[in-house]
Amino acid sequence: MAHCCSDNEHDPLAKSVEEARASILAASPALVDTEILHLGDALGRVLAEDLRAAQAVPAWPNSAMDGYALRSADGAGPRRLIGHCFAGHPFTDPIGPGECVRIMTGAVVPEGADSVLIQELAEVNDEQVVPQQPPRAGANIRQAGEDLQAGALALQAGTLLRPAHLALLASLGMAEVKVLRRLRVAFFSTGDELRPLGSTLAAGQIYDSNRYALQGMLQRLGCEIYDLGRIADDPERLEAALQQAAGMADLVISTGGVSVGDADYIAELLGRMGSIHFWKMNMKPGRPLAFGQLGEATFFGLPGNPVSTMVTFYQFVRPCILKRMGSNGPWTAPILKLPLAHALQKKPGRTDFQRGVLVSGENGLEVAGVGQQASHIMSGLAHADCLIILAAEADGAPAGSLVDVQLLEGLV
Repeated sequence: MAHCCSDNEHDPLAKSVEEARASILAASPALVDTEILHLGDALGRVLAEDLRAAQAVPAWPNSAMDGYALRSADGAGPRRLIGHCFAGHPFTDPIGPGECVRIMTGAVVPEGADSVLIQELAEVNDEQVVPQQPPRAGANIRQAGEDLQAGALALQAGTLLRPAHLALLASLGMAEVKVLRRLRVAFFSTGDELRPLGSTLAAGQIYDSNRYALQGMLQRLGCEIYDLGRIADDPERLEAALQQAAGMADLVISTGGVSVGDADYIAELLGRMGSIHFWKMNMKPGRPLAFGQLGEATFFGLPGNPVSTMVTFYQFVRPCILKRMGSNGPWTAPILKLPLAHALQKKPGRTDFQRGVLVSGENGLEVAGVGQQASHIMSGLAHADCLIILAAEADGAPAGSLVDVQLLEGLV
């Protein structure tokens, strides 16, 4: 790889974030293997088939309020109370002229009634109910099929199942669903300077934090995870780790070892073992990136600095994983436009992903930067709830200007 340019130089060989992401997504086929799961175990999984309503939802007209079921044609005249109707316990006789039934929310509207008078608008004297205003046909009634008609498409194949989706399928009586299998992801970190938690650090050594970040991000995506640990800067051990990972996983991630240092062996090994592209990225943090195929597995070689690891994961690995999982998308996190609470500094040349927090300003929601922005400052990202994206050509951003913001809540 060529020597990296400085922040304020334009490197014509560097890929933009958009170019790299498009190339990655184009080379990320979705899984096809499926399994049947009980609905209670399907959260976070991807539907493998379209699901349609076997019956109307709701199945019967029912009351949206507590009150009195009656005929609107009888106007504001008094009604004789002839019974009670509760959810799960219908009133089975028809409602005739001048009659009404006490009804509770969710109860089936009796035959003959076409309106529910809310109890606040009813004057009740013994067995007589007097409306305080003329009832309107259809008032406070949830009509049959108002949510879904029988045969209507409830959820599409490729839907990433969230709690509301599970509730919808449960309302249709679906106890089991066909989903795509979990994406298998193997990962490891490289570097002789990395030490396990609990050990004593010697000069120049650091704790291996990237694996814990990767594990957390992959768990949030519902992947089947294989942590292969820390691999020393030794070509034979790295080659063995890459072969093991490619043999067990759909996607392999390494951190560190993709720059131009003398001990960065990943590039050489991958050149022999797979079809890998090494890109200089026009972004900060996250300069070097490797992507390609390692046997049957998709491969990512991420930079070793912890903030760079996480930012490049969010921008490239996460969209790839979502597509490979079979999700319909969107595969990239949405971008909001928010005003800056204070000015941010930046040199032109690279797209900058600065760490930020949402704050309440005089005119509504704003975004502010979080402390130092260097790629080794993990505390900034730990306290951030968003990424502030400043364009490559930008020379900083003044207070009050609208900037692109990517929320981290849906990512981390």
